[in-house]
Amino acid sequence: MSIPALYLLDTEAFCEVFGAAEQQALAASFTFVTPGPVSALTTVAPADLARVEIIFSGWGVPVMDAAFLEKLPRLRTVFHAAGTVKTFVTPALWARGIRVTGAAQANAIPVAEFTLSQVIFALKHGWQRVAEVRTQRTFRKSDSTMPGICGSTVGLLSLGHTGRLVAERLRALDVRLLAYDPHVAPADTARLGVTLCSLDEIFSCADVVSCHTPLLPETTHLLRGAHFARMKPGATFINTARGAIVHEPELIAVLRARTDLCALLDVTDPEPPAPDSPLFTLPNVILTPHIAGSLGPECLRLGRMMVAEADRYRRSEPLIGEIFADQIPLLA
Repeated sequence: MSIPALYLLDTEAFCEVFGAAEQQALAASFTFVTPGPVSALTTVAPADLARVEIIFSGWGVPVMDAAFLEKLPRLRTVFHAAGTVKTFVTPALWARGIRVTGAAQANAIPVAEFTLSQVIFALKHGWQRVAEVRTQRTFRKSDSTMPGICGSTVGLLSLGHTGRLVAERLRALDVRLLAYDPHVAPADTARLGVTLCSLDEIFSCADVVSCHTPLLPETTHLLRGAHFARMKPGATFINTARGAIVHEPELIAVLRARTDLCALLDVTDPEPPAPDSPLFTLPNVILTPHIAGSLGPECLRLGRMMVAEADRYRRSEPLIGEIFADQIPLLA
């Protein structure tokens, strides 16, 4: 029996995450009450909304508060083809017992791949060599503080979806893995092959520190100048999480004083930085425009995960991306 469903997300994002193959797969099991995606319930007839049991959402989905849910009396499950669900979930959603599953695990894959590439490049002081070639036409293979890959130390800040994937990929290298995460179980760290440390220890010992911490009230400006000042000579800081986790003025002050350090920032606060920000001109800062996450065809991975989740749902199997109310305070 086909289940009544609705695509509810930004219409431009729809084609990014649900390609022809994904739409065809879902059409075999679900009857969509509108011929295409909608970004607001006001464009759907009330009688059609009253039939909807499943929502396939993504970027741009409205907040699902009590007024929203009143229009969807039969809604049972939301399949969210994007990373965070915090932009739309509410207590009213959980009170109704509506299930939510998301594609955060799929969205973590390109971030982990990007991070792996930059950790390897940083351990070889690749960006330093690029700068020398460009500005000085000097072809120097190494310097006295270049850690290299063999026997170096990499520190991971947080072991959520992305941090765990990064750890799994780094295990293929001859590096020592440290991690800071006050919420992770020791058994998980043993499986991942990482050693738990304090923030101070991470910054003092690691040749590369990679941030994957969710932005929460307690993690805003978590990383201060004192942490960066502790870094080893020639060390690199990578941030693919959120810019506000870093106290940027203090980071900038340390980078000005410690020209041996390097910072690769895929995220900033604000994003992009103000036009007069020193981040644009400091020679030991590499800025990328938030490209670590899903882009272009990579976004289809999110839709494919929701297709797989929908198959599991129809077979009454556990949903691997399911999110519960008590997890929300710790999610990105």
